[in-house]
Amino acid sequence: MRIGELSERTGTPRRLLRYYEEQGLILPDRCANGYRSYDERLVDRVLQIRGLLDAGLPTRIIKQILPCLDKPRVIHFSDATAEMIATLVNERDRMTQRIECLTRNRDAISEYLDAVLSNNTAR
Repeated sequence: MRIGELSERTGTPRRLLRYYEEQGLILPDRCANGYRSYDERLVDRVLQIRGLLDAGLPTRIIKQILPCLDKPRVIHFSDATAEMIATLVNERDRMTQRIECLTRNRDAISEYLDAVLSNNTAR
């Protein structure tokens, strides 16, 4: 697929897709005319990258852990620096806190909706 289709399917601007390529996060093929050709599997890969970026991970860390997200998993320990491990531990803990906060907020909204809906049906 061409860059425009990948952009539409992932909700990612073309400029960001080119940036992901520059950073080595995605590797499109090149057609004879020089156009980028994106494999179907890159749709999920771009969505993974966006999710990791949204979670606060920098692209340099994402590049290192992307192979761990593939199936079958290919894990390379040779380049796992102490800094990278500390960053991942911190990000994991931050994500856990966000998940807990989101869960509490979701539960509060659900309770509110339950109360409102049961009150409306009682009328």
